Amino acid sequence: MSLAASGSASTPAATTCRDGRDAAAWTVADLERDTGWIRRLDDADRADLLAGLRAGRVPGKPFLEYRREDFPFGERVVGRLRDAVDDAQHGRGVALVKGLPREGLAPEDFECLTWAIGLHLGVARPQDRMSNYINPVKDVGAVYRSPTGRGYSSKSELDFHVDGGDVVLLSCYNQAPVGGDSLCSSGVAAWRVLVDERPDLARVLEQPVPHSRQGEQPEGVAPWFLMPIFARTRDEVCCTWNRNRITNGFRFDDAPACSAAQTEAMAVLDEILRRPEIMVRMRLEPGDVQILSDFTTLHSRTAFEDHEDASRKRTLYRLWLSTPNGITLPESLSPFWGATGPGVVRGGTPGQHHDDTRRAFVARQAETLGMRVTPGSH
Repeated sequence: MSLAASGSASTPAATTCRDGRDAAAWTVADLERDTGWIRRLDDADRADLLAGLRAGRVPGKPFLEYRREDFPFGERVVGRLRDAVDDAQHGRGVALVKGLPREGLAPEDFECLTWAIGLHLGVARPQDRMSNYINPVKDVGAVYRSPTGRGYSSKSELDFHVDGGDVVLLSCYNQAPVGGDSLCSSGVAAWRVLVDERPDLARVLEQPVPHSRQGEQPEGVAPWFLMPIFARTRDEVCCTWNRNRITNGFRFDDAPACSAAQTEAMAVLDEILRRPEIMVRMRLEPGDVQILSDFTTLHSRTAFEDHEDASRKRTLYRLWLSTPNGITLPESLSPFWGATGPGVVRGGTPGQHHDDTRRAFVARQAETLGMRVTPGSH
């Protein structure tokens, strides 16, 4: 893994607004100075993960039929993974676990390993119109900028954005030979800079804006919803920035028009997120798992050139998880996440194929983890 940012790693000027957790308001210099957010698995951890995978994996078995107990991973390695998730939720907002078993595993085995790890950590959330609960991040020719485009299916450079769980897990099976680097910035640090430099625009970004559902909504659900880009509780600053969804949201005839102040505020936010002292660059390696908060850490990716050999093409696996001990959210985020209290299954995009099998999985997994399912959960 490379950890770098173009330019200097100086700390931004202190702000007069100390909203949010200090740990989550990291800069590049902070991550370089204290690398405790990186966890390295050892041979014993890998052996436990492989033994659990071999004990539980049944080729061809649908993932939604698996249970946590099917994969008896050792408590030591599960504890290390839980610690990484806790750091992403209640600490820095970013964690990197290195050293998952990768050598000798076929893509479908590595995908199953990612899914099995998720069963120990939270309730997976649906991600798209097909109501998939895990997705390969792989170029299949999608057009990112189209009204229904999704970046994970393209090879384009992506805007900074958050995903749809409490945390997002991204496990790396193959990396691209050129490009495809992960970019991360702290939304809390960006908020503090914005308040310090342009408090007028910070107030603008706390106003609700239309978010497109990218054509993935089930029948009877509106194609867009209103939600602010920044929302706060007494203890948290949450950032839900997703330029592609918001740009498309403003295009609906019945949506509010985008004001000049909103246009300027979003441009300034993007500029802050890409400042060299704010934006960290990571090159994920095979066997890495990146874990990010979907409320305090924004992520992006550089464009990439792929291998000609299909077996070597850039391939990662993405999980959105609702966790048993997530943070308390501002009520203004309920249009997408639903429940705002911890311990309740929330988030996700139900899609157009959310059936009884999927609902049964959610109920069973929530019970296993001691979580609640509300009528709005899916």
